Amino acid sequence: MAGRPIKPRSEFALIQLLPNMLTIASISAGLTAIRFGVQGNPVYAVQLILIACVLDGIDGRVARLLGADSKMGAELDSLADFLNFGVAPPLVIYFWALQDMRSAAWISVLVFAVCCVVRLARFNVSTKSEEVGESSAYFVGVPAPAGALLVLLPMYLSFAFPELKVLPGYFLVTYMVVIGLLLISRIPTWSFKTTTVSRENVKFFLVGFAFVAAAVLTFAWITLIVLCITYVLVVLWGLRRFKHETTQGE
Repeated sequence: MAGRPIKPRSEFALIQLLPNMLTIASISAGLTAIRFGVQGNPVYAVQLILIACVLDGIDGRVARLLGADSKMGAELDSLADFLNFGVAPPLVIYFWALQDMRSAAWISVLVFAVCCVVRLARFNVSTKSEEVGESSAYFVGVPAPAGALLVLLPMYLSFAFPELKVLPGYFLVTYMVVIGLLLISRIPTWSFKTTTVSRENVKFFLVGFAFVAAAVLTFAWITLIVLCITYVLVVLWGLRRFKHETTQGE
């Protein structure tokens, strides 16, 4: 219409869309993991969830590196987190070993999923406000990606030691609920985002990272078991350190 100003067309360089493309790829991995879980291919399902975890870890960093942060990207990332960490893992476990315990098992799936979405909602609120909890050296509760990796621990054990029988259903149900409650707990969990490495120790850190990466590629399931146990020990150590710092500050 005459007299109406023409808005300039906004264009994006393809490289700026890379973070959202990575997020879409992680969503695709999570959905496909559910498909493999339904079809009885738990190994492929867990592998795809692990790929989704990796993509989730790099999409935000790529966005900040490229200066391509956006509100849409943030919302898309949050929705991907819920699918990949709150929906796919419990469903894969359910189709893997819990279909004979229909009612109790499904309740545990729902509890874990609800705990995860509450955890993500609390995290989003805290990052948009001026609260210190989630942006300091400690998270409040176990982060969603860590919770997803921990809840899959029984599957790592089964894949690494196929001669062992699958853990009892009631143990799996209880374990899933416990991990879900840790997501929404008030336990201070050490945040690796604030960890720094001195210049003198960078070479040792890179060598250690190369060792862990090689171990994951060579002995994937055993390495994941060790990493889960190590993470639990780190959480306990961080909790003790947090209490010590709190005591010192009083």
